[in-house]
Amino acid sequence: NTARGAQYILPADSVVFIGCVGKDEYADKLRSACSAAGLRVEYRVDETQPTGRCGVVITGANRSLCTHLAAANEYKMEHLQSPEIWELVKKAKFYYVGGYHLTVCVPAVMALAKEAAENKDKVFIMNLSAPFIPQFFKQQLEETSPYWDYVIGNETEAAAWAEAQGGDVKGKSVQEIALHMAGLKKVNEGRKRTVVITQGTEPTIVAVQGEEKVREYPVRTIGKEEIYDTNGAGDAFAGGFVAGIVEGKSLEESVDMGQWLARLSIKELGPQFPYPKQTFSKA
Repeated sequence: NTARGAQYILPADSVVFIGCVGKDEYADKLRSACSAAGLRVEYRVDETQPTGRCGVVITGANRSLCTHLAAANEYKMEHLQSPEIWELVKKAKFYYVGGYHLTVCVPAVMALAKEAAENKDKVFIMNLSAPFIPQFFKQQLEETSPYWDYVIGNETEAAAWAEAQGGDVKGKSVQEIALHMAGLKKVNEGRKRTVVITQGTEPTIVAVQGEEKVREYPVRTIGKEEIYDTNGAGDAFAGGFVAGIVEGKSLEESVDMGQWLARLSIKELGPQFPYPKQTFSKA
């Protein structure tokens, strides 16, 4: 979802998604949908597991998800290290990893993180993805934290991270948690870490390493009658924000791009974006 969101804004052939699918019709559907969105995919194909699926129940503006990850749990490091895939990694300037992948193949995540840190002009972006990631995969997440150039999450995920950390940060406000995350030790000290925490309709919180106060950016308003499906809204925000960072926009404008894309997404059924493509305009 985030990859499609970023590609929605960026020039053609800007984004490559890497993951794992089965050998079935659902994999074909994914390839077709991504192709229609202009997104290049390089899947590892698992011979035994089917392609992962997700069922969504929508009640009003709320949603519940039930997943069968299947092949998505079978990504292997050797796929990332294969010559054709690693060549794509070497050419890339930005790496975005969802926290879910920490449940699957930590070595692959760390390979991207270290590649970014060793090449000072590359950027590593991590998304917390869900509260259970910092709760139950704390060690795996902590292994990646020194490499975060940007980390994205929502207020619930931030609170879960603080709860798992314990100590002085436990039970703190979103603003205080963001500042604490920004101040963690970092491998590439030449690039300040930026923490971005969304809060639904409340202002987006941004903390930059070395700064004593957070920045707060109000959310673009939208009427309840316009909200069709909130599924994937956080991914859409991440896609728009990352596109802004890739294009060299300011933090303020990148956050605005994320909010703009999320606003478009929740007017659609499923994590989709309107076509013909709309062009970003500042709030």
